[in-house]
This record gives sequence, C-alpha cells and structure tokens, in this order.
Amino acid sequence: MTGAPRLAWLDCLRLLAGLSMLVLHCTADQNGGAWADYEVRDRIAPLVLRTFAYTARTELFIIISLFLLMMSLEKRQRNYSDTIAEQAERLLIPFAFWTVFYAFFTLLKAQHFGYFDSKLAALGEVKTWLSFAFLGTSKYHMHFLPTLFCVVLAYPLMRKAIDVPVLGGVALVLCLTSRWQFDQFIYPRLWDDPNILAIGRAVKIVTHIGYGMAAAACLGLWQRHGRKSLESWIPVVLYFALLVLAFKFLGTVETIETGRWSHNYLPGFWADFTMPAILFLICMLLGHRSWTPIFSRYAKFAFGIYLCHPIFLDFAEIFLRGQDLSPTGQVIAKIGFTLPTTVLGVALLARVKSLSWTIGLGGRPAFFVLPRFNRRPE
Repeated sequence: MTGAPRLAWLDCLRLLAGLSMLVLHCTADQNGGAWADYEVRDRIAPLVLRTFAYTARTELFIIISLFLLMMSLEKRQRNYSDTIAEQAERLLIPFAFWTVFYAFFTLLKAQHFGYFDSKLAALGEVKTWLSFAFLGTSKYHMHFLPTLFCVVLAYPLMRKAIDVPVLGGVALVLCLTSRWQFDQFIYPRLWDDPNILAIGRAVKIVTHIGYGMAAAACLGLWQRHGRKSLESWIPVVLYFALLVLAFKFLGTVETIETGRWSHNYLPGFWADFTMPAILFLICMLLGHRSWTPIFSRYAKFAFGIYLCHPIFLDFAEIFLRGQDLSPTGQVIAKIGFTLPTTVLGVALLARVKSLSWTIGLGGRPAFFVLPRFNRRPE
C-alpha cells in the first residue's frame, strides 16, 4: 500500500541492524578472533563495544523481515507459492550475485595475508561452490540470506502466533533451548566431521523459526492492543533487557581474560539470542512516540550496508596490515574507514538502476523474475 504511513520505529531497527553488524565485524581481529595475541587490557575497549553491537545481531534482521512479511500477508493475501517466489526474488537473486562477487573478491585479501594459493585452488572444487550456494560460505556474512529464506518457508506455521501471541514467546524459549542442547551435543562429537557446518546450519534454521513465531506474536499484539496501551509494558521489558545485558557482560569478561570467544556460558547464550527480540519489543512498545524521519529516509540502505560492508572492511584490514596499532586503534581505524565508504558505496549503487537490485532497491531484470502459480478462484 503506497499510501500507508511508515513505521519509523521499524525503520530505526532496520538501520540499527545494518550498522551494528558493520561495527560487530570491525571489533574482531583480522581473523575474526578476540585479539588473543594482545594483552588483556588491550582487549577491553573493542570487546565492550562489541557487546553493545551484538544486541542487534542478524537475528534482529530475521525478526524484522518476518514481521514485515506477516504484516504484508495480513494486508494482501497471497498463496504459498507466490509468497515464496516473491521471497526468493528478494533474497536469493541478490544472494547469487554477491556469492559470485565475494568468491573472487576474497582473493584480494588472501593475496595480502598469505593464503592466496589455497583460496584459488578451492575455487576449482565443486564442493566449494556447493558450500557457497547452500551454506553461504563465500564470505562470513553471506549465510544470512539462505538461512532467512529457509526460515521463511515455515511462515504458515508462524502466522498462528498472530492470533495467539503467547505462542510466540513459548516457541522462542523452546527453540532456543533446543538450539543450546543440540549445539552442546553436536559440536563436541562432530567437530572434525566434514558435514559439521551443514548440520549446524540445519539446527540453526529449524530453531530460528522461533524468531518468526515471536515476530508474528508482536504483530498480533500491535494489532490487538493498539499502540499506546502497550507502553505500560516498557518497565518490565527494560528490566529483562538489563538482566540479559548483564549476563552478556559476564561472558565478555571471560572473553577479555582468555582472548577466546565463550561458547559454553549458558547465561551469555541466552543474552546473545534473546536480546534481538527484546530490542525489537522495546522499539515496538515505543512505536507511538515521535521518531525522527531520518530513520525512514535511510533505512532502505540497511540491506546494502549489511551486504557491502565486508568489501571496505577488507580494504581497511589490508591497509592496517603491519601497522603497530593497539586493538582499540585498529577498531577505530576500521570503523572510521569502513562506515563512510560503505554508506557512500551503497548510495552510489542505489543510483545505478542496473545494479540497485543487488542491494534490495529497484526492479530486477525480467529474466530474474520467478514464475507465479496463481490459482483460479473456484
């Protein structure tokens, strides 16, 4: 509906999710680690910043995407095949483009960091491209698109939570509990198994359906109770938000001390995976407030920021290679370079009609449009 007012709080979340992922990736070392080669005191600032950035991780994008899908289906009913075709065009076509792009672009960083030959050799193997296509391994952030598409396949199940919102909360708790249990069982036993990544991804997809249920529940609450009547929930939700943030900081202290990511700290796990839902709920509860239109103006670039920021982050890490900077100095330099160049690059892509579809803007070439299977009315 072109005349429908925008939900500025939702635009704020979209933009926040895109920017937080950029900051998140800038706060790790060049290998994606926790600055293990540096002193404890040197890790403090980068990892504390990472703690805040982690509250808006990719699961927030999943909640936003499914909330918008549920809202769209409430306004304009479509059959299952048409809905999935639309989502495939929106997610998988850009995914295919960026998969090929990053498969070869990554060679640039590999050349500077000494693993060019092995990276190039891998591109000649069929299993590498299968991994790129099905698991999104062409770059560290590409897993999100095929994961989201697979989660979307279960949207009819999620819609049940619109009418019974309590299902959303129950489903999220059960799914995250299952995720923890499966992870604790699978990874110690199958760490050296060549299929461990695929097995882990399957678990992730199945358990991430809980986020879709939570998104549908939020839509049901938004529609049923009205905007202002929900504000009374804010103190309770903020209380839980502070609790899980405290849990996250306890896990961060362990990471600062050891220089290793903490994967076995249960309170930290719950903090990581519930904070995106809590953040979404807080913004929804404040939805009736006056929000600056800047969020709505720039939210359209969030998808592009997420997809494109590794390009400029790679350049930043290449420039920083061999520089005698502390972790804090490196993080400042990486954010200072990556953020403005990514925003500029995405803005330029948005202006090129033949390429704007790669970041979710503009139409796609006709040969990319998937067929619809509309059923005749009976």
